[in-house]
Amino acid sequence: MDFDTLISSPQLSEDNCQLSVPKTWSQGRTVFGGLSAALMLKHMYLHINDDTRNLLSFSCNFVAPLLTETPFTISTKVLRSGKNVTQVETTIHQNDATCLVSLACFGIQRQSKVVVHAEETPIKLNENINPRQTLRYVEGLFPAFIQNVDLNLQHGAMPFSGADSSDIHGWMRFKDNEQGNLKELHVLALADAWPPTLLQLCDSPSPASTVSWYIEFLQPLALNDSQWLGYQVSTHQANGGYGTEDAKVFSQTGELVALSRQTVAVFDS
Repeated sequence: MDFDTLISSPQLSEDNCQLSVPKTWSQGRTVFGGLSAALMLKHMYLHINDDTRNLLSFSCNFVAPLLTETPFTISTKVLRSGKNVTQVETTIHQNDATCLVSLACFGIQRQSKVVVHAEETPIKLNENINPRQTLRYVEGLFPAFIQNVDLNLQHGAMPFSGADSSDIHGWMRFKDNEQGNLKELHVLALADAWPPTLLQLCDSPSPASTVSWYIEFLQPLALNDSQWLGYQVSTHQANGGYGTEDAKVFSQTGELVALSRQTVAVFDS
């Protein structure tokens, strides 16, 4: 089942919807975090009913593992909807436990004298995407959800390679989205597709998981029918088994579209 089919599930139109996700979207013992977040965001959209309010920011705490092939419930509450900004909260529950909690902010575009253009440009991203640099899914070696995405590594190293650098630069896309009809839901999910940068510093297989994630979307979103998205991430700091990653997401033509920060736990002892 592809990404667009999952996020278009008719159950998502229900106030307290029940869903399950196939094993092909697993990430270790849990559902791929980018997909979980996208399902929550889609549920939020259906509770706003205002196309003029664009997504400004989305934050998510991964509280407990969300199991594949097991029913879970998504519930959304509009905390406040003011003249310009709407704040929304969504939770996922499974087996009587809270698994994910997210908050999002949606705002109306207004006229303003304050204009600061995003001048960030992708570093070391070759516009000519070489298919030989796209990771090939190997069952048992990569998380199952990787079979649904293409990750084209431009700079950085593979997990557990004992690398000296914690930077990763590359391109990403869904295998089933070759027409380039990318939206915020696709950007959100893909921004979580790359392995944590801390893992390439490890010299042996080590579990890792995202604890919290915050992502901001630049509006208006300038995707320009991108087929690929550029991704550029580095470890801001790591100590005591936790690290902070800062990432930038670009359109295929070089426009900055999102800024992301994750707190990651790594179990390498």
